[in-house]
Amino acid sequence: MEVCEISDAKQISYLLSVACQHPMDHEKTILQTVNPYNEDPHAKEFGITFENKLTIVKGRVLPPPVLKFNDQGKVKEFLPKVGKWNMRLKQMVKGGEVNTWACINFASDITHAAAVAFCDELAVMCVISGMNFKGDPVLPLVNAKPNHVRPFLKKHYQRFMEILRPLHKELDLLIVILPDKNGTLYGDIKRICETDLGLVSQCCLAKHVLKMKPQYLTNIALKINMKVGGRNTVLLDAVVGNLPRVSNTPTIIFGADVSHPHHGEGRSSPSIAAVVASQDWPEVTNYAGLVRPQARHEEIIQGLFNENDCGSGCISGGMIKEHLISFMRSTGHIPRRIIFYRDVVSKGRLNMVLEHELSAIKKVNFISTLVCAIKFYLALLC
Repeated sequence: MEVCEISDAKQISYLLSVACQHPMDHEKTILQTVNPYNEDPHAKEFGITFENKLTIVKGRVLPPPVLKFNDQGKVKEFLPKVGKWNMRLKQMVKGGEVNTWACINFASDITHAAAVAFCDELAVMCVISGMNFKGDPVLPLVNAKPNHVRPFLKKHYQRFMEILRPLHKELDLLIVILPDKNGTLYGDIKRICETDLGLVSQCCLAKHVLKMKPQYLTNIALKINMKVGGRNTVLLDAVVGNLPRVSNTPTIIFGADVSHPHHGEGRSSPSIAAVVASQDWPEVTNYAGLVRPQARHEEIIQGLFNENDCGSGCISGGMIKEHLISFMRSTGHIPRRIIFYRDVVSKGRLNMVLEHELSAIKKVNFISTLVCAIKFYLALLC
């Protein structure tokens, strides 16, 4: 597939439901597509033949790690099966606090009563899962129209702060109910909340609000907990000090990738570099993220390290240094090992990326060990 354009207001979820298949179903689809090529007259003319089965390679399946939950729950440890688990009879390792919150409903097909009921159920689920979540909002739920989002959010944020500021409090969470087909509304709300207002927000689609399934409420509670500084689970090996290459010395784990503008976007749209890094040790479960715009379709991350000459000397900075300083402040340790995961890089540009990005990392001179892992695409059906 070279180009795939999705028209406005079309649900991407349908595409995902087709693309995300069980491995055996995926294999069957591939074979049904490829095997008829052996009967193609053009292939026969050139003597081209195709194997009727996929290549078999030797491999191993790594055992799943044991997860540690809060000791207050009935299930304190759990071994995931087939890569998934639920929160039934379990509690978050560290429940966050939401003392002040509010809800805005942008979905016209969700009644005021239904939105209030959803918020009540969500608050209960947060408490059951281990959070300290106050039941009543700062102000009653507000219904809104999707147009003029920025002035509406700013106006009601001021209303919230008129109540909270005299109490020396901030708004901990804003719950936003969105229509199922919301176009750019989701992105607009996230941008305004995070960059203009400095608010933690949690968006929920109308179809889920109406159903109020316990599993969905649990998933939202887990998201909220991480956003307000909680911790959902940790690896048991990390707790007992048995995590290879991590437990024996202060270690920070990075992940980095570059997203490029899609076909059809304006020529002025930049590529976006994102770098996340762990902020705790030895658990390595809390991560902070930084994003930087850079030249369009530039694969090498430009903002890892930089130096500015201020006249009296050079001042160094960049995303690596910002994450390292944040790590030291939150853990009280200087990281002695970096594990750096870099998402897909083409083989043709691998050496160039390694030369530039490894050099940027090594310029932080108090690191004693650096482990770098590059991800390539390889489809395995198992």
